[in-house]
Amino acid sequence: MDIAFFSSQAYDREFFDRENKNHEFRLHYHDTHLGPHSLGLIEGAQAVCAFVNDKLNEEVLQGLAAKGVKTIALRCAGFNQVDLEAAKKLGFKICRVPEYSPYAVAEHAVAMILTLNRKTHKAYARVRDQNFSLSGLLGFDLHGKTVGVIGTGKIGAVFATIMLGFGCRVISYDPNENPELARRGVQPVPLDELLAQSEIISLHCPLIPKVTSHLINAQSIQKMKKGVMLINTSRGGLIDTAAAIHSLKNKHIGYLGMDVYEQEDRIFFKDLTSSIIEDDLIQRLVSFPNVLVTAHQGFFTAEALTQIAKVTLRNLDLCKQGKEIPQEFRVV
Repeated sequence: MDIAFFSSQAYDREFFDRENKNHEFRLHYHDTHLGPHSLGLIEGAQAVCAFVNDKLNEEVLQGLAAKGVKTIALRCAGFNQVDLEAAKKLGFKICRVPEYSPYAVAEHAVAMILTLNRKTHKAYARVRDQNFSLSGLLGFDLHGKTVGVIGTGKIGAVFATIMLGFGCRVISYDPNENPELARRGVQPVPLDELLAQSEIISLHCPLIPKVTSHLINAQSIQKMKKGVMLINTSRGGLIDTAAAIHSLKNKHIGYLGMDVYEQEDRIFFKDLTSSIIEDDLIQRLVSFPNVLVTAHQGFFTAEALTQIAKVTLRNLDLCKQGKEIPQEFRVV
């Protein structure tokens, strides 16, 4: 089976080539993202492997079908980039990696909290310039603070457990409550109550159109405590960026950590050192001293990449053999 990879980086090739020794697929790597402009790169492939910022709308899916592609393997957990209705009509098999390393993303969220709070990134830069002053580096104890977790799936559950270890009071909101977390001491509450009580809020829910899209907006921010710390390691579209910037300017949001961004497909996973970035929102965000932006690296651990390659190629192997993909790995 020939598989066309899109949005591929050197690390994708390293981990997929290593795992492919167990499968012997023919892997064709493309740096560009999948969209209408890149359909011409697909010749003779029976499957494509896509990532978070690849576009799988109706136009692209029709183009893939015309090229003879039958299977789409998402090497990520989310599938908000896929037009599911069009995929069903066209008869695609679409699989994903629902769990690669919940620890990787949860631990990155904690790293963002610690960095924003204790300002270690600023301290590092200062000391390198031989500035050993502590002025402007004041933080606060995490112990005893109320941490709100929105979304208590595997990643949210790991994050909540870590924060319990810091001695935080942890509350959560999820339409599907996690009884195991409740037994550990995480208190499920209504969303408005979580927004009102939390000093730190961390997002760990999927991006679902008309459900969680812009879950954090001007209205929900007004329900939060003044000076709240907001962390997003899930999907950029969960936050209305313009509303977040307005709240940073009026100091309602005290700290913002973002590993994802609404318009990240134009920026993330690229070296734009010598480019002029025309996105005014991201430029405004990185200008704030109390904002930390990382380029969707929460998943980026050796353990996670190993699991992504293993599960993705195993899914494709089942498709090649004409076998059913287990429900948890299947999108359509």
